[in-house]
Formats: sequence, C-alpha cells, structure tokens
Amino acid sequence: QVQLAESGGGSVQAGESLRLSCAASGYTGSNYCMGWFRQAPGKGREGVASIDSDGSDNYADSVKGRFTISVDNAKHTLTLQIDNLEPEDTATYYCAGRTSGDCGSTPLDPHSYTFWGQGTQITVSS
Repeated sequence: QVQLAESGGGSVQAGESLRLSCAASGYTGSNYCMGWFRQAPGKGREGVASIDSDGSDNYADSVKGRFTISVDNAKHTLTLQIDNLEPEDTATYYCAGRTSGDCGSTPLDPHSYTFWGQGTQITVSS
C-alpha cells in the first residue's frame, strides 16, 4: 500500500517562502503521477501542481511563477517550493499520487488520484 506523508507547512507572512515535502513509501515502480492539492475552509480541493515520471509538470494558473514542483526519485520525495506567499494561499496542502506512467489530460483533477496524504497547513497573514 502506498503511503504519503506531507511536512513543511507553517504560519508565515505574505511574501515569504515555504518548502513542502511529501515522503512516499510502499511503491517500488518507476511510473507515477504525483500532485499537490490544496483546500481552503469552505472550498473544494484545488489542484496546484503535478509531475509525472517523465518529468512533465503542470501548474494551476493561480500559482504559475510562484510554485515549483519537483521529485527526488532516489529519496522517494515530492517537493513543492512556494515563493512570494499570498494570504489567498492559506489552505491545507495535500500530496497525492497514482501509479500510472503520466498524469494524462487532467493532471490537476483530484478525482484522478488514488493515494493521498493527511495534509499540512499553510497560513499566510498579510
């Protein structure tokens, strides 16, 4: 069973940066699609970035230029670098994955993902 565990959230001021990590275990294959999602209070879960085993990445328009997704295959770790945080980024952030070769045509659709972490909270104050 694949398990995902996020870390790195916190409370920051607008304009600061955070680096989220997601440690993956229980999967030894080389094909995957991994993503970061967020959910603010009272809102639905929103996809912000994805990356697949070929290195292809996708970003939501709202985070392009500020968020960077990457993966360390040797350490089985997914990372999301978030720069220039805005109060609108306040949410619980989740990593998710599925064991497919690519993220397909809906890389930021949460319904496309099988495995989920428990989430890590980011709070941005102005």
